[in-house]
Amino acid sequence: MAELIRPGERDEDRHDRTRLITWVDMDKVSSSNVLVVGAGALGNEAVKDLALFGFRHVDVLDMDTVVRSNLSRCVLFREGDQSSGKGKAPLVAERARGLCPEIDIKAIEGKVQSLGPEDMKRYDMILGCLDNVAARLHLNANSYHAQVPYVDGGTDGFRGRVQAVVPPFSPCLQCGMNRSHFKVMERRFSCTGQDTVFYQPKMAAEITTTSIVAAVQVREAVKILSGRSAIANVMHYDGLAGTSEVFALDIDPGCSNHLSAKLS
Repeated sequence: MAELIRPGERDEDRHDRTRLITWVDMDKVSSSNVLVVGAGALGNEAVKDLALFGFRHVDVLDMDTVVRSNLSRCVLFREGDQSSGKGKAPLVAERARGLCPEIDIKAIEGKVQSLGPEDMKRYDMILGCLDNVAARLHLNANSYHAQVPYVDGGTDGFRGRVQAVVPPFSPCLQCGMNRSHFKVMERRFSCTGQDTVFYQPKMAAEITTTSIVAAVQVREAVKILSGRSAIANVMHYDGLAGTSEVFALDIDPGCSNHLSAKLS
């Protein structure tokens, strides 16, 4: 006998429409532990999407506080946050709970360099929402060593990129690095301009590209956790042209991350 459904009953399920996507594993999504590194523009959008999609166990790490220029591209920050004395991570966690009271989200205030592979092993998925090369490479190397999938995102004005690193099968960030990247890997770029060891003019940033790139990051996380293949290689988004393309990236046989994985 067919199951009877009362009118409006399905609308009581917060995630009913998502469940209609048959390949999405909502049980895996809701039970997975996710780390978001960076609580700026990309981190705001990523946490918003995670909370609304149905992720229930999220940690967010950042070392910075809010400045007023963050407010044009950070959906979870409010006017006055820049003078509140609160860090970005606690504010993002607080506002995420407002979006979904069921989410268990913890703020971690500190540097990404404080995390090692043993810390990474606590997570099923890591999202990198960072603005500097050195932090990205640290997160990439340690998550790869811990065998935890890592989805990296970055933007520059109306352009953006997403790379999903799924150890041990896919190329990692370091595989695609050239000499110019390594020349700047020790430079610390911060939206606030604090704690910098090298002066660099501010990079262009705006909300439309940020929201697209972060959404792709979360979507790739959902795909990986649901057992589907992530974006192969690197996706580049061009907002002016209205295009997104995936460019091939081979595993670098000399990459230290892949060499160490073979030896372990």
